Amino acid sequence: MSDIVNGLGRAAAYGGLGLVLLVLGIVLVDVLTPGKLGRQIWEQRNRNAALVLSSALLGIGGIVFTSIWTTYEDFGKGLVSTAVFGLLGLVMMAVAFLVVDLITPGRLGATLVEQEPHPAVWVTASCNVAVSAVIAASIA
Repeated sequence: MSDIVNGLGRAAAYGGLGLVLLVLGIVLVDVLTPGKLGRQIWEQRNRNAALVLSSALLGIGGIVFTSIWTTYEDFGKGLVSTAVFGLLGLVMMAVAFLVVDLITPGRLGATLVEQEPHPAVWVTASCNVAVSAVIAASIA
C-alpha cells in the first residue's frame, strides 16, 4: 500500500511540474506571436495559432515524458532533470522560432496568426517537434 501512496505522490509532483512547463509553453508561444493567443484560438478559431501551440505542447510533453521515463528510480534527480530539460526545450524552441523568423521573409509571428492557412505554420510546428525530439533524445 505504501508503494501506491509513494507512486501517487511522485505522479502528483511530476504532474504539477509538467503542468508548469506546459503553461510556460503557452506563455512562450503567446509572447512570440502578436495578439492574445487565447483570443486567436478560442474566439477567432485561428487554426494557424492552434497548430503552433499544439506542436509546442506536444514537444514539451515529449520532453517531460522522456525525462520521467529515464530517471524514475531517483525521484529528486528526476524532478530536477525534468525541470531543466523542459526549460531547455522551451528556450531551444524559442531560439529555433527566432532563427526561422530571421531566415524567412516577413514576420513569422504575424504570419502564424493570419486567418488564412499558411505553410509557414507547418514549418514552425515541425521545428517545434524536431527541437523537442532532439532534446528528448539527449536525455536518454
